[in-house]
Amino acid sequence: MKKYKIASVLMIIHGALMEIGGCFCLIPVFMLGADRFDINEYFSFIVPFFQDNMNLMLIMGMLYGIVRVIGAIGLWKNRMWGLVLSIINCVITMALMMFMLPAGIMDGILACSALILILTQYFGDKKIIE
Repeated sequence: MKKYKIASVLMIIHGALMEIGGCFCLIPVFMLGADRFDINEYFSFIVPFFQDNMNLMLIMGMLYGIVRVIGAIGLWKNRMWGLVLSIINCVITMALMMFMLPAGIMDGILACSALILILTQYFGDKKIIE
């Protein structure tokens, strides 16, 4: 049970602070006008499409963050749907993190750590072949 709690805390940090918090921090920049700030100077992604569509990235990040926090809360409350949703979130993050460099490095660290904790708690000491 303890590993699930640690994994859910990691996922809440990842979802609430990095994803949702990052989106909220950029909203004033876009409201004041992106022309006043060179947003590409501070945030860069390896894929040019992401770089050119930062407003869509904000929406995507907010959605990922909300779903990640919902999964983490379900995992914290020891619900099976929270376990499955958390595993799906971690696996999708692992697949997409390489396209989101350099921010994807921190995504990968948090998501992979949470996934390892979830899987080691779920499977425990079970062997592949008894």
